[in-house]
Amino acid sequence: MRSTPLRRLRRALTTLPDARGWALCGLVSAITGGAMAALGFSTGLYAVTPAEPGLPLRLLTVLFVPALGEEIPFRGLLVPARDEAGRPWTAIALSTALYVAWHPLEALTFMPKATMFLRPDFLACTAILGLGCALMRWRTGSLWPAVILHGGFVVVWQTWLGGVRL
Repeated sequence: MRSTPLRRLRRALTTLPDARGWALCGLVSAITGGAMAALGFSTGLYAVTPAEPGLPLRLLTVLFVPALGEEIPFRGLLVPARDEAGRPWTAIALSTALYVAWHPLEALTFMPKATMFLRPDFLACTAILGLGCALMRWRTGSLWPAVILHGGFVVVWQTWLGGVRL
């Protein structure tokens, strides 16, 4: 079954994973987080820091930008659900590549202070996160696990791992 991008997005936003899907998302999240932690701590991208103030506002802000704001175009519109495509790897690869490319574009245009978006280790972690989000979106048909993973990792990075200071 093929879907138009808007129909695909509507389905992704109105579908929730079943228990098996949530379990898979937990596994993907653990693998994604482990890979990002190994890379980020080994390169100095991540460093445990005292908590940055403003967690409630940060949670709300991150939900909209970047979590929903990036998950909708890069996974919601581009990545098919399992029942849409037998071989989704091209869409997953394209989605991940565009998501990674988006970050330097932001830094070079309307977020010039976000120079960390140009760091190779940041971009590698971005690719790992993008791939994890795309796999969860494809396997569950839902965008919500990707929104939670994306938003959760950004909040942790900004609050406890030095992201705000970078």
